[in-house]
Amino acid sequence: MNSRRGLVAVIGCGLIGESWAGLMTAYGHDVLAWDPSHKALDGFVKRVGAARAQAREAQPGLEAGEGAVEVVADVADAVRHADWVQENAPESAPLKMELYDRIEAATAATTVIASSTSSLTWSELSPNLRHKNRFITAHPFNPPHLMPLVEIYAHTPEMGAEAARFYQALGRETVLLTRDAAGHIANRLASALWREAVNIVAEGIADVASVDAALVHGPGLRWSVLGAHMAYHLGGGAGGIEHYLRHLGPSQERRWATLGNPRLTPEVCARLVEGVRAEAKGRSIRELEAQRDAALIRVLAARRGGEDAAG
Repeated sequence: MNSRRGLVAVIGCGLIGESWAGLMTAYGHDVLAWDPSHKALDGFVKRVGAARAQAREAQPGLEAGEGAVEVVADVADAVRHADWVQENAPESAPLKMELYDRIEAATAATTVIASSTSSLTWSELSPNLRHKNRFITAHPFNPPHLMPLVEIYAHTPEMGAEAARFYQALGRETVLLTRDAAGHIANRLASALWREAVNIVAEGIADVASVDAALVHGPGLRWSVLGAHMAYHLGGGAGGIEHYLRHLGPSQERRWATLGNPRLTPEVCARLVEGVRAEAKGRSIRELEAQRDAALIRVLAARRGGEDAAG
């Protein structure tokens, strides 16, 4: 391999691992990949190539050079010379911690270990690490090669800043958590929204397809260009968020009071499964993923065009 921007080890070659590898090779990094599952490795390089092509389509103007990707037989071989390790193992703290022992045994003290964990926290994963300051959680949104967000928690501000620079160089939008929290930021927001989406179905207010349509064509569209706080700032008119909180805050509290806390009972799960199948209209997971990715690329192009016009 001819490393141009530093060697990255991708540990765990499922959906997230292949997506990270596609993004990183699109930006010129060489990638060594490892997974204990032969099933995960079957066709991995081809899937990385597809993700890389999408990443380059979503980000025109990248340099012509692409990094190489190679699958290796042992985790130590993947990480030994890596500058950055992106870990994507299943969401099990004991499994990840055992993996970190093997990674640290084979890497230099300066190597960064970044976990893509979506639900576990830095505090849960770091107790046995020898070099805690070089360990971060770096949660992407799926698929990482298209979704710009990376949520970072680091033990020190210096490591947080270094991590932000690394992912920003991959065209990502980074946010830094100031406190370790389960679910980070975006998954906490997404979980809160989905809880009420499930509640609406469970309470018989609307079916699955109507809930999804309301989100996509209403707040979801607005949220693609404005965050929740800024949206309500504009909702306050000329007086902004101060006016909104003073005059419409009570109505917001009344809505909060009616929100549900549903349980995923067998009956509710059956209703959700039936509703999603109806909404999918026979499309396979792969077909739905392809449609999602194509739409994301179009949305990213539109956002980029808007930013260029504003600039």
